[in-house]
Amino acid sequence: MSLKIGVISDTHGLLRPGVESCFAGVSHIIHAGDIGAPEVVEALRRIAPVTAIRGNVDRGAWAKSYPDTETLRLGGYCFYVLHDLNALSVVPADLGIDIVVSGHSHRVQIVTRDGVLYLNPGSAGRRRFKLPITLATLELNEHRPLDPVIHDLDRV
Repeated sequence: MSLKIGVISDTHGLLRPGVESCFAGVSHIIHAGDIGAPEVVEALRRIAPVTAIRGNVDRGAWAKSYPDTETLRLGGYCFYVLHDLNALSVVPADLGIDIVVSGHSHRVQIVTRDGVLYLNPGSAGRRRFKLPITLATLELNEHRPLDPVIHDLDRV
């Protein structure tokens, strides 16, 4: 059995129209911080259940309910979610973590080190610099390798 997960970060208060079509059929959404406004998570929850963490721009009373990091298990995989990968203070492989999800840099990154997948879906919010506007989906299936798909929202 497989499970499709949506991964998004750095929305900065903007949920683009293409997000809903990219996340069609996902069972869960992970937001890796810099949400920007509570309405973003509310809209994502209309698509699927959401796990979200606080990023460096998430301030104010609404943001206090979001943790700085989160560990969760989905489809038999252990996820560790934080905003800035440079703040990672644990050794994921030692803790049985399969996937580390981060944001902050606005740059897509997919790297596997020591058997752990590190995934940054890029930024789905307002354009910064000349970087693409992206998010990711990830099919969890114990019989296939983890292979995130990056979706360019400029092309949706």
